Amino acid sequence: MPESSDSVSESVCRVWKPTRCSISSRTRSASITAVTRPTISAGRGSGWVRVPNATKTPAMRFIMPRVYRANPFLHSPMKQHPGQILRDSMDRGPVAAPGAFNGLVARAVAQAGFKACYLSGGAISAAAGVPDVGILSLDRFVMALREVVLGSGLPVIADADTGFGEEEMVRRTVIEYNAAGAAGLHIEDQVFPKRCGHLAGKQLIPVEQALGRLAWAVEAAQDCSDGRFIVCARTDARSVEGLNGTIERAHAYAEAGAAMIFPEGLESEEEFATVAQKLGSLCSNPPYLLANMTEFGKTPIIPFKRFGELGYHIVIFPVSTLRTAMGAITAMLTNLKASGSVSHSLESMQSRADLYAMLGYEPQGGGWKYPTG
Repeated sequence: MPESSDSVSESVCRVWKPTRCSISSRTRSASITAVTRPTISAGRGSGWVRVPNATKTPAMRFIMPRVYRANPFLHSPMKQHPGQILRDSMDRGPVAAPGAFNGLVARAVAQAGFKACYLSGGAISAAAGVPDVGILSLDRFVMALREVVLGSGLPVIADADTGFGEEEMVRRTVIEYNAAGAAGLHIEDQVFPKRCGHLAGKQLIPVEQALGRLAWAVEAAQDCSDGRFIVCARTDARSVEGLNGTIERAHAYAEAGAAMIFPEGLESEEEFATVAQKLGSLCSNPPYLLANMTEFGKTPIIPFKRFGELGYHIVIFPVSTLRTAMGAITAMLTNLKASGSVSHSLESMQSRADLYAMLGYEPQGGGWKYPTG
């Protein structure tokens, strides 16, 4: 008889619970997670194999193809794993990561001098003309991720919504993101279909189910990158279970192996400070902390430097570039409709020469190239 969803969650948590290595927070750049893996009853190669008591009936697990194991970040222009590069940067000080929703914006982020980039599910959904409610597929996210990685040549932290499913889909998501060249991803603890993190009406999955998702993600990161790929656990508990619920879930996720914690929807500097202080004292190996500086949401505008003072290692600006672009586009279209001419908008447009320079394109026989990282 098939196991119930509750017993499956318990089985996954029990079999796949990561074991934290006893290293200091200053050595987090090393491989920080060791995972106890179930015995695999098939031989070498790739494909589906049977794993007793680890998944729903039929008990099968996907072993990644050799090409992923041989070259774990196929699409990255960087020589070192981008997750390691980002860890090293965060160990030196707070990192700002503006959002890029396509390759051109990613180039702009890199050329502005930033050291990391962020891919927002909300931004790529909006760019596709749909709301941020889990409509786009994993393949669509991966396609956007490859553009941003190749366009920027920077470590990219990428939104993975709720993991695009349970168990094997979470594993596949980590493998695909790593192969696309991401430094890491974050998976949230909302139900599917999800809602934007700064809207009311969110619902959370049970902690045990979230730990099951996280365990599969951590194990996959260990498998495909020796733990260098960053698994970030996002919790949306603030508007559902309050600040204490946020801290409790974040603590559980960190102890289960998340290298980074993303507390979404915090409402003041004091709340950011409290979360950082509590996790610093509660966690056996304090994780990196991610702050979301999105506009027009529940979080007030807080300067990047201040987030560093509050104890955060990376600050994302997920939709700032999209909002800026759409504001300018809307103004141009309004002027064009009213006047019938683009003359009023020329000063705010990017020139042809500037566009070619951003693209690395030399029309007179020079060709073009991607950033090399």
